Amino acid sequence: MEADAVLQFAIVTTIVTGAAIVLGCITPALMEGRAVVRAFDNMARQPSVADRIRGILFVVLAILESTAIYVLLVCLILLFANPFATLFGF
Repeated sequence: MEADAVLQFAIVTTIVTGAAIVLGCITPALMEGRAVVRAFDNMARQPSVADRIRGILFVVLAILESTAIYVLLVCLILLFANPFATLFGF
């Protein structure tokens, strides 16, 4: 293969991976912030159920954080073990 084609493929893969990780991590981060704000609002309104709200909040935050981790995993696979490289003959 030509060196220019390999370099172009690497550049495109890096740009796409960078965009994917930015977009894939901004959304869970925003949702985590919204979940915490709403949980604190509800805790302030009803202090008697604060323990239940806190437990549910931890579960929700864990699920949202796992979404960001999966995005990171997919991006690392695209960077270091790109399955599309064989389609282009690299």
